[in-house]
Amino acid sequence: MSLRRLVDEHEGAERALVLANRSQPEQIRALLAGMFAEQSVTVDEAAVEGVPEDTVLLLDGEGEVLAQSPLSAVSESLLFTNSDAFVTGSTSLEETNLPAVITGLEGVQFRLRGYPQSHKEKLLLIAVSRHIERTAWERGAGTHRASFQQLSRIVDEQGTQRVYRRLGESGVDTHVYGVDDDGGAERAAELGVTVHAGESADYRDSWFVVHRPPDAEQPEEPDPLALLAIQGDDGVWDGFFTSDPEQALAVDDYVRREL
Repeated sequence: MSLRRLVDEHEGAERALVLANRSQPEQIRALLAGMFAEQSVTVDEAAVEGVPEDTVLLLDGEGEVLAQSPLSAVSESLLFTNSDAFVTGSTSLEETNLPAVITGLEGVQFRLRGYPQSHKEKLLLIAVSRHIERTAWERGAGTHRASFQQLSRIVDEQGTQRVYRRLGESGVDTHVYGVDDDGGAERAAELGVTVHAGESADYRDSWFVVHRPPDAEQPEEPDPLALLAIQGDDGVWDGFFTSDPEQALAVDDYVRREL
């Protein structure tokens, strides 16, 4: 078993986005479509009766509406920002607020190019990672696990350092994983988190963020959250995010047991 196998065995959900009753400029529609141009998520435009202007609808594979969000919320959280906002901390933990049509993309299998092939594709998973981190911090309990490939990133990226210092100071049992480069493990430990360093592919090539609430197996408890992606030799990330307890806890169980 490996983290790569968990990604390969994941059966992606079918989802589509529809921009309903657009009054905003064509450039906004193009930005939304461009965000998912290389993904399995289709983006269409339609006039929909009974829906406010500039609303984004999330549909399942049967065309049923699963969620809807104002276009303005989607724009502010994804279209009008970039990854630097999270890395530098200009978008704070409290300001991370993903609309329902974006969190509703859970289960979709994503294939994302990183820098330098693309400046924008990874933004979705970066925003989802911060969403999971905020959820763990707000709940203030349970376990949170995250990988960074190189542990130095946790302290060298100002925004990331702030987030994990706050998690380390909270009631969340926080664990971070990666290769110990440039004394990264020792510096990360100063944030009050538990550090796991290694050299295997699971440490080098994985991107996971998992929050497990206390007693997560109990039906009345809040759902666990997990993001998992694996980088291939071509620099492309394959992965998904989910709140399905079986899938999310499988990621957490593997990391806890093997890393």
